[in-house]
Formats: sequence, C-alpha cells, structure tokens
Amino acid sequence: MHRRYGKVVQWWLLAGVIMVFVQIVLGGITRLTGSGLSITKWEIVTGTLPPLNAGQWDEAFGLYKETPQYQKINEGMSMSEFKVIYFWEYLHRLWARSIGLVFIIPFVVFLFRRKLDRPMLRYLGKLVILGLVVAAFGWIMVASGLNDRPWVNAYKLTIHLNLGILLYAMVFWVFLYSRDPVPKVVSHTGLSRHLRVFTAVLILQLLIGGIMSGMKAGLYYPTWPDMNGVLMPDVLLQPELWRVESFVQYDTLPLAPALVQFMHRMFAYAVLVLGLWYVLRIRRRINTEAYRNVGMLLLLLLILQVTLGIITVINCVGELPIVWGVLHQAGAIGIVTVVVYLLYYTRRESASFS
Repeated sequence: MHRRYGKVVQWWLLAGVIMVFVQIVLGGITRLTGSGLSITKWEIVTGTLPPLNAGQWDEAFGLYKETPQYQKINEGMSMSEFKVIYFWEYLHRLWARSIGLVFIIPFVVFLFRRKLDRPMLRYLGKLVILGLVVAAFGWIMVASGLNDRPWVNAYKLTIHLNLGILLYAMVFWVFLYSRDPVPKVVSHTGLSRHLRVFTAVLILQLLIGGIMSGMKAGLYYPTWPDMNGVLMPDVLLQPELWRVESFVQYDTLPLAPALVQFMHRMFAYAVLVLGLWYVLRIRRRINTEAYRNVGMLLLLLLILQVTLGIITVINCVGELPIVWGVLHQAGAIGIVTVVVYLLYYTRRESASFS
C-alpha cells in the first residue's frame, strides 16, 4: 500500500538529489581543468586522505609524471600547479564517498525503524546498484587515460557522465515518490506521447554532448551560427574519411569532432523546437496552472541552455572556457530535473521505475 513518507525521509532524499547534482558539476570542473588523471590509483579507503606531507606529495606527483598526460601536455608542471588539479580530482572522489555515507547510514536507520515499505526498498536497491556502476565506470574512464592517450576515452567519459545523469534522475524520481506516492496524474495521451518523444531526443543530445566534451570538439569550430564560415564542415563530405579509424583516432583525424559538434548543434535546435511545441500544446489543452508553469520553466531553461551552449562554443578559442562549460553542464541537469517532474506527473499510474 502506498503511503506518504515522513519528512525526515523526504529531506534525506532531497539531500541526495542536491549531492548528486553537485557531483555532476564537480565532474564538469574536473574534466574542464584537466584534473581527472592527477590521481592514478583507485583506493576506496586509503584514498580518502590526501597527501599529508612533502614525501607523500612527491610520491603522488611522481606517479602523475609517468602518465601520458604529463609527458605529452604538462611536462615541466610545478608542484603547486599539480596540487591544483589534484584538488579537483580529490574533491570529486571525496564527494562521491560522501554521497555513499549520506545514503547508507540513514538507509540502515530507516530500515530498522521500518520507515521504508517494499516499493521504496525496490527503488533504493536500484539506486545502490546504479551508484556502484557509476563509481566503477568512473575508474574505467580514468584508467583509459593512463596508458597511451593524454586524456580519458571520450566514449567512456560519455557513459560515465550519462550514468551519473541517470542516477540523478532516478534519485529525483524517488524523492517525488516519497512526497507524493499516488500523484494526481495529468491524463492526456497526446501530450504524454509528445513528452516521451522529447525525452528520447533529449537523451540522444545528452549522449552527443558527452562525446563532444570528451573529444573537446568545441575547440575545432569556435564560431556560431556557422562552423568556421560554413553551415556544415567540408570534412563531413569527404567519403574517404568515413571509416572506423576516424572514430577511434578522433584526436588526430578531423571527421569525428566535426560530426559530433554538427550533430550537437542540430539536436539542440530539435530539442528547443520540440520543447516549444510541447509548451504551446500544454497551454492550449491543460488548465492546471502548476503544470503550465512547469512547462514554461522548461521552455525558459531550454532557451537558457541554447544560449549557454553558444557562449561556450564561441569561447573555445585555444582553450575550453571552464565557467561557461560548467554552467552549460549544470543547465542540462536543470532541464533533466523538469523533464523528470513532468514524466512523473503525466505517466500512467502503473508506470514507474519499479
């Protein structure tokens, strides 16, 4: 039987939502500052403490000097510069551990005090499994940059990032469930179908955005609305480049970055148009004021996100703009938040993550 959960459980889940959001933002900072490869070991327990003396710092820096990133890009880096990138990667990992503690300790308490029923336990079990998968793929991603390339693999970064976004979406869904286990669902078949199409296109855009980030594709075409003076890069029209090697050796061959950035732009326009159409349909067919307001919020966030994307790409001249890139990534999570909310309140009553 569904029931409304206690305020303490709801605040606990809200804390989880906020912490996962912060973790995704920290991940963006870590990526944009080139900090992700500064810690070359994955030590769950002993890695909780940073280097505490000069000898430990020398050891950590010595391990970093053995990586392709140091040898090909950062050779000659000073200890103070190393400490900066180490800080961001360390904070990213420490925050992930903190999420685990904030989740596990209250979970055990609530379990023994019988605050959680069977449906909630199923939700939380899936969150635990997904959280472990996200963490494991984080190390798989880091390990991909410790051998030959000076950066992590773009495709593995995309998987790690989007698993993190999925975890955020699921935690937010469970939070909504804790507040309103049996919501009054807005029933409209056409709007529900439109929202599912919009969500599918948004997911594809998030995947493409992850690949674009991993390939640093913004550096290749830092102009808008054109791409270095043309609508479509000429490299996309060269048949001899359309081979598997172009997508494997994307950091030395020009096809993949051009294709990914072109697709990211086109999908951004598609998401904006679909979102605008969806909001217009809401205003014509739904009288619920709260739902219409959330629709308008979605449209405003989409416009803001496109604007942030444009500002980010035109500032990719020679280097990645950290502040704009982080804001752009945070904006994507804002859109995901609103979409999950809309999905929760437009689904059929039998539909859920369970």
